[in-house]
Amino acid sequence: MCDFPNVLSISGKVISNKFYRIPRPYQYGLHRVSLRRCQIIQASARGESAARIARCLGCAKQTVVSAIHDFDARGLAALTRLSSRPHTTRAAFDAVGRERLREMLHQSPRLFGKPSGLWTLELAAEVAFETGLTAVRVSAETIRATLGQMGVRWQRAKQWITSPDPQYARKKGARDRLIRWAARRPEWALGFLDEVWWSRLARPCLHCWAEAGRPLRLVEQAVAKDAPDPTALACYGLYLRAGAADEANRMWLRFVDGQPVSGITTQFLAWCCAKLAAEGKRALLLIWDNASWHVSKEVRAWIREHNRRGKRTGEGVRIVACYLPTKSPWLNAIEPKWVHGKRAVVEPDRLLTAAELIDRICAYYDCPCEPHLSLIQNVA
Repeated sequence: MCDFPNVLSISGKVISNKFYRIPRPYQYGLHRVSLRRCQIIQASARGESAARIARCLGCAKQTVVSAIHDFDARGLAALTRLSSRPHTTRAAFDAVGRERLREMLHQSPRLFGKPSGLWTLELAAEVAFETGLTAVRVSAETIRATLGQMGVRWQRAKQWITSPDPQYARKKGARDRLIRWAARRPEWALGFLDEVWWSRLARPCLHCWAEAGRPLRLVEQAVAKDAPDPTALACYGLYLRAGAADEANRMWLRFVDGQPVSGITTQFLAWCCAKLAAEGKRALLLIWDNASWHVSKEVRAWIREHNRRGKRTGEGVRIVACYLPTKSPWLNAIEPKWVHGKRAVVEPDRLLTAAELIDRICAYYDCPCEPHLSLIQNVA
């Protein structure tokens, strides 16, 4: 039976006519790979064959031969355990794919339906596959290598989710403060407002179950030039987060004839305040982004006048607006709701009419179909 000590003693060795002495730091606290290599070199110096060393250590003969040759070429450096990362990774991303990967990492993982708000290499590989950036699931090291080809270190890429807004910390603190206030005051409503376009043609990235050999395919659709229905529908949404224990999170939607503008924004705010007042709410803590139809003079003036009127009469719902930092969609809780809704209402093999699309959207969010918002045009 072969006997290899767990703790190596200091001994000299002659390898390829070179004399080596293993220093004491290499003998204690070694990684098992380094310890095994020391045992191999020590046994080889005693004149034992590679086959006997492999049999005693329980490894392959080629492992012993490779360790001896490596020690002969690099000396004591061969006793240090090297990285287990692959030396080469296959090119899973072309030039366009690398840029799309960069854009993906600039967004929050929550926008892709993930519970975490922080990117990891494994999570980036998973989302890249789910969104169609890669045909197959790649390894975490492939993501790291792809970023390296763009001159970006992963430690830097993990911080991309921060906003370029220089006042990010102050604005995020104001948002968090409103959320804490709403939790303590049941007569206040906490709402996240945003707008979205519902396309009848766009196909979201999603996965689904299908029969073996019969994968579900999303058929690309087209709209005739003389079709009466629009290609896409604009929609305002307010996500009300529950404040009391007996309340539930809700979504309020209003579709728009045209596109979001300041005049329609004030109509939507007035409609929301009227509904909240009917429920006995006293204030709407409103969290939204810096879209031009949110920060315009018209909208700001309307909110000031609305609050002054409520203060004079003692009725109505006061609006406390909180503007999010620039390019920070992960701070708006309604953003993931849009992503999941688009996946839920998609029709794979036919084109939905505008009415069918609206019905599916309202059914998914469990809200009634309200009349469309529109601007009244003055005809001379």
